[in-house]
Amino acid sequence: MTAVPASKRSSVGFTTTIPLEILVAAGRRPVDLNNLFITDPACHSLIDDAEMAGFPRNICGWIKGLYGATLKQGIKEIIAVTEGDCSNTKALMEVLQLRGITTVPFAFPYDRSAATLAHEIDKLATHFAVDGDRIEAARQRLNQVRRKVHEIDRLTWQEDRVSGEENHYFQVCTSDMNGDPEAFANEADNFLEQARRRRPHSGRLRLAYIGVPPIFTDLYRVLEECGARVVFNETQRQFSMPYATDSLVEQYRRYTYPYDIFVRLEDIQQELARRRVDGVIHYVQSFCFRQIEDLIVRQRLKLPILTLEGDRPGPLDARTRIRIEGFVEMVAGRRS
Repeated sequence: MTAVPASKRSSVGFTTTIPLEILVAAGRRPVDLNNLFITDPACHSLIDDAEMAGFPRNICGWIKGLYGATLKQGIKEIIAVTEGDCSNTKALMEVLQLRGITTVPFAFPYDRSAATLAHEIDKLATHFAVDGDRIEAARQRLNQVRRKVHEIDRLTWQEDRVSGEENHYFQVCTSDMNGDPEAFANEADNFLEQARRRRPHSGRLRLAYIGVPPIFTDLYRVLEECGARVVFNETQRQFSMPYATDSLVEQYRRYTYPYDIFVRLEDIQQELARRRVDGVIHYVQSFCFRQIEDLIVRQRLKLPILTLEGDRPGPLDARTRIRIEGFVEMVAGRRS
């Protein structure tokens, strides 16, 4: 049977990473609404559209962007992660239902219960009419692509041949494989071929970026201009499913992002040591409950930490740039 081209597959949007294998097994085109929003040349207008529709000013910019992107791109069906991500997703789901969009709930259990997670995965598989064998075949296929991105990550921190922004891009794209796993695999192969020929970066501070992916458009470039380089993108790395597992349920149990901060910190602390990190950038989104977690992060991590807050997409403001410059200078002095 001839495979259906990605451009002809019916799209399914989702509000954060979900068991992608189910959509691939069902022959649907996966669309991470976050990526759809932030890469839109008019992403500011998507937030404006949501506010014109009645979304409050003091609601996370990502939630408003997801709403605007869904309507602009004509997405007819979405999977809404109602537990394990943004606390406003339930309301977003209800507003989209009002606009005639089919919404499918999915929940990551707070206690990481294997039985509960298996039940949620089974419900999603039933909705998209796929069985376990097809899902496992899709998992094996996607893991081949993910291994290419794991190699890009290794080249970032172990061989210093990949920039923090390039690392961010390839890892964040594994949430939906840019809607086409085969094309994305080819893109990763081409990048790996040229990255392996580069001379290693040297003499730069080694930073970690933790928290949700940034809404700022120039953060990595500014850090490089200041003499620092991100060698660990926490949440983006989690999108790439970095752990070897024997089952889909265990794969999404080990995926740290939707669970509590202590699960995340265990992974973060291991990677900070392994990647020889000098300092940490902790990004928090305005009006997000995860801002409170900064209190715990600061108590548990022993490295210098700079907390950055963002609201709407765009370049860094002057005050934030000055804070970054001062932080990099301080960490450099500490390392010396």
